[in-house]
Amino acid sequence: MTTQSAAPPQIFDRALLARRLARAAQKPPATFLLERAVDDLTSRLETILRPFPRVLDLATPTPLLAQALAARPGRHVTRAAPRPEPAVPPIETLVCDAETLPFAPATFDLAVSALALQWINDLPGTLIQIRRALAPDGLFLACMAGGQTLTELRGALAAAEEEILGGASPRVAPFADIRDLGALLQRAGFALPVTDSETITVRYANIFGLMADLRAMGATNVLTQRLRRPTRRALFLRAAEIYAERHADADGRLRATFEFIWLSGWVPHESQQKPLQPGSAKMRLADALGVKEGKL
Repeated sequence: MTTQSAAPPQIFDRALLARRLARAAQKPPATFLLERAVDDLTSRLETILRPFPRVLDLATPTPLLAQALAARPGRHVTRAAPRPEPAVPPIETLVCDAETLPFAPATFDLAVSALALQWINDLPGTLIQIRRALAPDGLFLACMAGGQTLTELRGALAAAEEEILGGASPRVAPFADIRDLGALLQRAGFALPVTDSETITVRYANIFGLMADLRAMGATNVLTQRLRRPTRRALFLRAAEIYAERHADADGRLRATFEFIWLSGWVPHESQQKPLQPGSAKMRLADALGVKEGKL
């Protein structure tokens, strides 16, 4: 008797996401967060003395990251794009869904992604596919939105809906928690997994400026359980009031929080450091510290 594992829940409408990103690209996009992530990612790579000749950029919303990586001589960058986009030589672009990667094992030496993995329905499955696409001793380095992102907007919208409609509807995506992501990297087979986070505060004149930037990022509501009918204007006006009441600075401008979670891991290789086996130490801890060992 054979059993099949259950399909992961479809939290995000990824076809709608691709359309929203395409729509945002037709106008001047809001890329300030992505630019920050790209700068930080390239800075982190500069501390690693490795050439990484074969690079995969996975689903980053625009080619900004791929262009930054391709600027280094000796690198061949393949961009797995979420939607068709104009060619950007010398980058090789392949349109594919990040949940179904078409790459053969050990195709790349480095896989990166910036502000895209938060929209993946099956993140464990995607991490496994990334690990398979990397050669032994290959590096995975990514930045994704974390659980503190848009906490103020989520609270204001939920409070306004509760007050006006008697209940809240799914409007802002659930974001991963940093405590879970390290375990997911290990589960996917990565060695030496590391996760860390940073919080960025952006200030706006009102809630509608924040919403305009989210549209310009292609980052509006793509939840499969979203409401399919137009939202009453009164709800957004009340949410704006609640947001201003709870999250305004002394000058009246509103705070919006964005959390970046960084993930990194290596494909196992014999050259990597490995933890010692229990009981294999050659020196007692008390001797190393220069203290006398007491008895209980």
